[in-house]
Amino acid sequence: MNPLVFGAEIAEVDDDFVVSVRDLPEVVTSGSTLEEALALAGDAIEVAVVGRMEDDDDLPAPSAVRDGEHAIALPAVLAAKAAVYRAWKASGLKKAELARRLDRNEVEIRRILNPRHGTKLDQLEEAAHALGGRLVINFEAA
Repeated sequence: MNPLVFGAEIAEVDDDFVVSVRDLPEVVTSGSTLEEALALAGDAIEVAVVGRMEDDDDLPAPSAVRDGEHAIALPAVLAAKAAVYRAWKASGLKKAELARRLDRNEVEIRRILNPRHGTKLDQLEEAAHALGGRLVINFEAA
């Protein structure tokens, strides 16, 4: 199971497809078609994850996708950032301590943890290693 794939429940209400996400209660959207609802759900999930990271809030791992739910994955770059962010939050380390472990200044660490800043994959890998883990990338057939 990918830890950054969210289960989206879709219910037909009148002429709309209404989407909700158990693990991100702030995500509620709808579309006039199933395809539109799924696309909007993906956008809303991204906004919720980015918002939580920017607000320095917790970002718990999504629970397993249930039967009848649609699996919606984060884009790869955001998934990598969110994985490092979750590991950093779970570690309890201050940004200054992570900076020390990586032999970088705290501004660089803030950029690594900033979901809107373009961070190279090798920097995310270094941060994951400093947090006692590793990033794992996988290919799934569409």
